[in-house]
Amino acid sequence: MIEGQGKYNPCPINNSKNMTCADNQQERLIKIGWIVGFVDGEGCFSINFIKQNDKKEKNRLRRGYRTGYQVMHEFVVTQGEKSLDSLKYMQRYFNVGNMHPNKRYDNHKEILYRYVVRKREDIIKTIIPFFEKYNLQTSKQDDFRKFVQCMKLIEKNKHLTKNGLLKIVKITNSMNRKKSRTELIRILRD
Repeated sequence: MIEGQGKYNPCPINNSKNMTCADNQQERLIKIGWIVGFVDGEGCFSINFIKQNDKKEKNRLRRGYRTGYQVMHEFVVTQGEKSLDSLKYMQRYFNVGNMHPNKRYDNHKEILYRYVVRKREDIIKTIIPFFEKYNLQTSKQDDFRKFVQCMKLIEKNKHLTKNGLLKIVKITNSMNRKKSRTELIRILRD
C-alpha cells in the first residue's frame, strides 16, 4: 500500500533511481509486519451495544432503534503520547479513521491516544481486507474472525432485527475480555 492512498499496491511506483521494485516490496512487507505486530499487541476489534429507546422530548417523541439498541463497531489501537507518531503512521498507512486523546491516565503517566476507525465502509473496505490478507499471530486473530462475522451481519442490516441482534450479541459474548452480555441476551430473548 502506498502511504496516504488507502489501497494496496504490491509494487508502488518509486521516483528514486536507486530503488527497485524488490526493494519497495521488501520495505512494504516490513511495514505490513510492523502493523500486524503492533495491532496484535495494542489493537482491538470490538462491537458494543448502546441502549437507544424512544425518548420523550419537549414537543415530540424521538424514536429509538427498533431493537432498543444501537450497535457500535470499531477498530482501535491505543498508545501513550510518547508513541503518538506510531499511531499517526498507522492512520496515514490506512488513510481512514481518526485520532482521539483519552485524558484518563489510569495507570499511565501520560495522555493516551486512540487511533479509531468506526465508519462502517472504512472497516469493511480497508481494515477487514488488510487483516484477512495479513493474519494476526495471537489470539486476537480469533477476535478478528468474530468481528468479521458480526460486520457481515451488520452489512446485511441484521442488527436492526431482534434475531439478528441476538446473533451478534452471542458472537461478541466470546470476544476480547469475554465480557458477559447474558443480561442483554436475556432481554432480547424475552
